[in-house]
Amino acid sequence: MISFIIPAYNEEAELAGTLAAIQAAASCAVQPYEVIVVDDASTDATPEIAARAGAKVVSINRRQIAAARNAGGRAAQGEYLFFIDADTRIDGTHVREAIAALEAGDTGGSARVTLDGFVPIWGQILLRAFCSLYFGGLNLGAGAFLFTTRRNFNAIGGFDEQYFAGEEVYFSFALRKLGRFKVLREPILTSGRKLRMYPAKQFLRNFFGVIIAGPRAVRSRAKLRLWYDGKRERGAT
Repeated sequence: MISFIIPAYNEEAELAGTLAAIQAAASCAVQPYEVIVVDDASTDATPEIAARAGAKVVSINRRQIAAARNAGGRAAQGEYLFFIDADTRIDGTHVREAIAALEAGDTGGSARVTLDGFVPIWGQILLRAFCSLYFGGLNLGAGAFLFTTRRNFNAIGGFDEQYFAGEEVYFSFALRKLGRFKVLREPILTSGRKLRMYPAKQFLRNFFGVIIAGPRAVRSRAKLRLWYDGKRERGAT
């Protein structure tokens, strides 16, 4: 079985589209599947939308992405675990190629990223540079889309909950210690809302400030407004 695990906080505008994309993608695979939405203290209709779409809803109150993913991993019944953000669209190619990689012996993987909608020029330049280094140079996984087996998930202890951001980096490192880590060439489509909602100066200051400060900066929500302020685009669909 494949388990699709979606951490979500106040994602009523994006979640239905993500669930529909997962259902369409999963129909291309021969394995049965389940969809788990981990509702982490939402105050909007996120859990109701998930339930209406037939997803299993797991409720926690942590406001932490790593904890939400781990809660979904513990509740999952599948051997193949796919972690997908609530604002991210995948297709059948991602499912087929990920399963093929796992069956070939890869310990896990991710995919390159493209952004939806309008993205300002500075954001396009940042994304291109980031993808070249992060995926091409460092071979790390994007938090928006990660996959592994239950066995490997358990072997590395899931996501490290001492980190409130960047947990996908440590997850990737841990899987790489077990063997090959695969970054799929077919990009996923994820929301570019953060690049639209924040002025360049504010975004870049926060983004690079966290990178420069290193691991100590992501062990608390205090300086992680880009990740935890809960801002959403008006009129998003």
